[in-house]
Amino acid sequence: MSTPVERLFMLFDRTAAILQEELKCSYLEAVAETGENLFHEDVLQEEVSELSQKRLKKEYKEIQLETFTNEEIRKSFQLAVLKGMKENTQPHHQMTPDAVSLFISYLVGKFTAKHLALTILDPAVGTANLLTTVLNHLPGKQVKSYGVDVDDLLIKLAYVNANLQKHPIQFFNQDSLQPMFVEHADVVVCDLPVGYYPHDENASRFVLKAEKGHSYAHHLFIEQSLYYTKEGGYLFFLIPNSLFSSDQAAELHTFLKEQAVIQGLLQLPLSMFKNEQAAKSIFILQKKGSNVKAPKKALLAELPRFSNKQVMQAMMRKIDEWFASEKNQ
Repeated sequence: MSTPVERLFMLFDRTAAILQEELKCSYLEAVAETGENLFHEDVLQEEVSELSQKRLKKEYKEIQLETFTNEEIRKSFQLAVLKGMKENTQPHHQMTPDAVSLFISYLVGKFTAKHLALTILDPAVGTANLLTTVLNHLPGKQVKSYGVDVDDLLIKLAYVNANLQKHPIQFFNQDSLQPMFVEHADVVVCDLPVGYYPHDENASRFVLKAEKGHSYAHHLFIEQSLYYTKEGGYLFFLIPNSLFSSDQAAELHTFLKEQAVIQGLLQLPLSMFKNEQAAKSIFILQKKGSNVKAPKKALLAELPRFSNKQVMQAMMRKIDEWFASEKNQ
């Protein structure tokens, strides 16, 4: 017997293949189209032949979305998106690994345990996999969320993904380093886009602009995110391990000292990455504010492999102890 995730993935896969053929588009674009059809329980593309329309409608009828959990929907849609990204790789089409998204969700839950209502922003939302994972693990809270991305196909996938999971996220298709029309957030989650930002004129508005040449996009994203965070709000970044050893690390360090307190830095297991240069960590900041106290000691750890349950549970206990001593004084 196939699992619910497999059943739903097979549906996305079969119907996307039909639409890819009919619409002469990429598999990834077809995934967005079929997700939208499934949500509306109809075939919305007028150029699809009558025969294919019948086949598609039959497929959609056989699936009752309300019988699936949000996580099942998210995972199956993510599998279809990953398949599409493998076929058509673009450097910025990378998805946050599931284990990392789940771990960030756990951290967001811990740091915001006392909040009843939250505003969450992901300024590099991609397909909204990270953002919807976090939303699926914040039960009982009133949450408003925003996602911003410059890539129009990714934002379409994000919007379909959110609709299928019934998350009312507001999406903006724009350069996130331009002024954003979003509320200031209690929480920012972001898998930082790493590299150079090509628009020097816009970069010149930022404190962390490069003195000469292009600025680092990931530095500007950190600054922009802090600007759009409320006083005392938390930021959870996925950062390259080289962040603090680059040629502009000193300026970043000075800026962070002025604007935020570092709550934690958790290094992800190297086994997750193709090579050491690609390795990342979870960096947790809190924006300064009148009631914000720096922790007596930041949460620093090298995380074990997520698949090693025993060692992982021991690590979670350590993190729980850190919260007990730091957050409940």
